[in-house]
This record gives sequence, C-alpha cells and structure tokens, in this order.
Amino acid sequence: RRRYPDQPARHVSHETIYTAIYAAPRGALRRELVALLRQHKCARRPRSQGTDRRGHMPDLPSIHDRPPDANERLLPGHWEGDFIKGARNQSSVGVLVDRRTLFLKLVKMDGCSAPQALEGFSRAFQLLPASLRQTLTYDQGKEMALYKTLSERTGLSIYFADPHSPWQRGICENTNGLLRQYLPKGTDLSVHSQRQLDAIARKLNTRPRATLDYHCPAEMFMRALGRDDLAQKIDDALLD
Repeated sequence: RRRYPDQPARHVSHETIYTAIYAAPRGALRRELVALLRQHKCARRPRSQGTDRRGHMPDLPSIHDRPPDANERLLPGHWEGDFIKGARNQSSVGVLVDRRTLFLKLVKMDGCSAPQALEGFSRAFQLLPASLRQTLTYDQGKEMALYKTLSERTGLSIYFADPHSPWQRGICENTNGLLRQYLPKGTDLSVHSQRQLDAIARKLNTRPRATLDYHCPAEMFMRALGRDDLAQKIDDALLD
C-alpha cells in the first residue's frame, strides 16, 4: 500500500493470501505453498491447551493490575517476555518484545534456571534508557522466580498473565512463532552466540508489519528513542 498507493490491484491483505493457500487442494502444490509460510502450519487453528507441569509461584502481581498505559499500547517501554527452550529443555533464549513498537530483543541465556534468567534479562534491560523500562508482562514460568530482584535492578514493574492464557501475551506468542524459523524446536539453542541472536532480531525488526501500517519495528523504536534521523533512513531503505 505504501509502495504502490495508486495501484489497488497490488493491495492484497494477508487474509486473502492465507485463504488462497489453504484453499489449494492437498498435494505437492499445497505443500510447496505451506513451506513458504513463516510458521509452516498446514491449517489455521487455535492453540491447544495442555496441562501446565511447571508449577506455580504464589502471590504474583497480576496482569489485571497492569496500568492503562501498558494495556492500551500507546507508549513504548512496556514489554512482553518469554523463554524459547531448546532440545530436552536444556538450553534457552530470552525473548523480549516492546508492545507498542514490536521491537524485539533476543537474549542469550546460559541455561534455563531463575538465576540465569535474572542475569540475562538484567543485562538486556540495562542497555535501555529508563524511559523504555516501564513494565514487563510474563507467563508464570518458574524461570521468573527472582522477578523481584529483576524489578529492583531495572526499575521495571513486572506482571504475570493468568495460567493457560497465551492470548494475554499475544504479541510475544506470535513473535515466538516467527522465531521458530530461525530457532527450530528440538535443537540446541546454546550454539547461538549473542551476535547471532542479534542478527536474527535485526531481521524481524526490519520486517514491515501490518499492525504498524507497514512500517518496521526498528523504525518505530528509533522514533521512540528520539532518533528520527535513523528512523527515516530505515524507512527509506525499506521503500527502496
């Protein structure tokens, strides 16, 4: 729409594309089309709910107490977080997504424990200005057992989603699906260096997104930092 504003025939929505792919008859053509999708799913279906075997932490700050600024996604600095785990749950990568700009940070973790999550997330957030460290919304994974210490170190207010409610962190859940193109399930995630993870994040941060009116997260995040010059360079490069 931005590149060809006067050519409506080129303005195809993502729903039209999905409908065309999933309407194809089963066979080689359908498999080829599905292979081109980011998440390679053979059908569109709601996520199934299984039994949460991780246990629960008592008296967690609830997502229902999160401030309106975080709920309404009007300002940057409100984040959703998660762990992507590798083979046999022995390796992991931290995922942080800004709710307003969709800007992604990937964090190399030394393992899957709470102390390792504390160190990894502390390191990632301390690189940001205080104005972009407002809230963090997470699920009730045990790796966040030291959330109070993380809050003290970073100034973040941390809130937890309800059990079995992935839609409450839908931005992070969607991002996790996109990341599996680069970090497949069942693989050893410890082999990825922080530099390699930064390169993966850069690919997603420079991808135009429909919810950003086809601007990219990096551009929007630079504007949030007051770097309109860098934001314009990113936008110009994408349009070229």
